[in-house]
Amino acid sequence: MEREKKAIIDVMQEKGSVHDFTLYKGTIGKNIDESITALTDLGYIGIEKLHANCLLPIKESKNHKLTAREKAYNKKLAQQRVAVEHINAKIKTFKVTAYPYRNRRRRHLLRMSLICCIINLENTLC
Repeated sequence: MEREKKAIIDVMQEKGSVHDFTLYKGTIGKNIDESITALTDLGYIGIEKLHANCLLPIKESKNHKLTAREKAYNKKLAQQRVAVEHINAKIKTFKVTAYPYRNRRRRHLLRMSLICCIINLENTLC
């Protein structure tokens, strides 16, 4: 059985600190096809209003403890999402992305695009 290949599909630059879900709503969130399943974490609560085909973990609170079935669902989703976290870790192996960026802002997007291209190329050759 062949593993499904994961790739970085978009790189964007925003001035200052912006939450991931805010970026999603303002950019690629409007253009993602409904046939694509979005595997998200709890930072994307509310995504189901924008993208019907998404998998979001079930949130636990002090008034709503998770059942065994809900815990199993969250675990299964986490096993699928680990590929995304591995890609994030690969990006951070480049020192320029692991620390706050203190160079020319106009070159940041170029450097991030190059790093993501290297990672995509590496994933296609494996």
